[in-house]
Amino acid sequence: MVRPALGNRTRPIPQKKKLVRRCDRDYSQQLRHLFQGVFLALNLYLGALFYLWVRQFEGRPLIAASRPAGIEGWLPIAGMMNFKYWLLTGRVPPLHPAAMFLLITFVAMAWLLRKAFCSWLCPIGTLSEMLAALGRKVLGRNFVITKWADIPLRGFKYLLLGFFVWAIGSMSVHALGAFMHSPYGLIADVKMLNFFRHLDHTGLIVIGILLLGSMLVKNFWCRYLCPYGALLGLASLLSPLHIRRRSAACIDCGKCAKACPANLPVDQLVTIKSAECTGCLECVSICPAEGALGMCAFARKKPVPVLAMAACVALVFSGIVVYAKLSHHWKTPVPTWVYQELIPVADQVSHPMPGDEALK
Repeated sequence: MVRPALGNRTRPIPQKKKLVRRCDRDYSQQLRHLFQGVFLALNLYLGALFYLWVRQFEGRPLIAASRPAGIEGWLPIAGMMNFKYWLLTGRVPPLHPAAMFLLITFVAMAWLLRKAFCSWLCPIGTLSEMLAALGRKVLGRNFVITKWADIPLRGFKYLLLGFFVWAIGSMSVHALGAFMHSPYGLIADVKMLNFFRHLDHTGLIVIGILLLGSMLVKNFWCRYLCPYGALLGLASLLSPLHIRRRSAACIDCGKCAKACPANLPVDQLVTIKSAECTGCLECVSICPAEGALGMCAFARKKPVPVLAMAACVALVFSGIVVYAKLSHHWKTPVPTWVYQELIPVADQVSHPMPGDEALK
């Protein structure tokens, strides 16, 4: 339909798009939350076992417990050091090998499925979502940091990642081996536990700020401070998966952009390939228009079924972990007497610095 304009020109009257409602019920968020809950429970279980194991060496055995190797998933720096050592020598380091294989798992997951680890498995990401939901319940909303401040703040996690890459990249193979076999390297996991067990006022204030920030701003830690998320974001740029929007089916309601925890302009783009996209599918789940949004592979228009994505998350994680266990590269073979000497004095064990005799 057209209407007269100045001169002999005519201008088309914009046609209002008709909403074709989705006939399927989206289960992506229920499935994702199930994965989050299971992985959070697994981490709490491993943390409890690890705590009981440490207490045995502090003279207060609660129950007989063995060290759970999966706790090394909380040692990403050790995983990066081991990964470099493996690349340069071809040998899997015997100390904290699970840290390296879990790092490989999560990077592989990001490469295949975008930052699926962050939104489907990461316990910190799960906690961040819970805190954001609590903030909406208490305050009625979450806040969005203005663009001029948001962009430089997002860059901070890449600076942190760059620092760790530089620090590890500057270490020789000998220095890496010496660090891992130093007293600090042997009980790095215990040092991590004791940081939270013996929080000082500064630590409490920092954690309080992070908790409050996560209530006010969605994914505050993940968006601005997490170097692990920065690494996975860079890996996800090579992922064959991306959110695709079909303009013909889109009704321009803007719900997808409002739902996106990364504040990406989903309603304005055809493909979402940002390093900030976590593959959470929240934008897809809230879209009311049939065929307007979907997680697609390469240039294909047909979306990947959410069950296939969930199955791939489970297979990548379980597959690499099972391989590490079967190849005997999972548990750290440190004699009990070493732990008996080091764990009771863990708070006195200091981080070796460049130039220390221990690293020469």
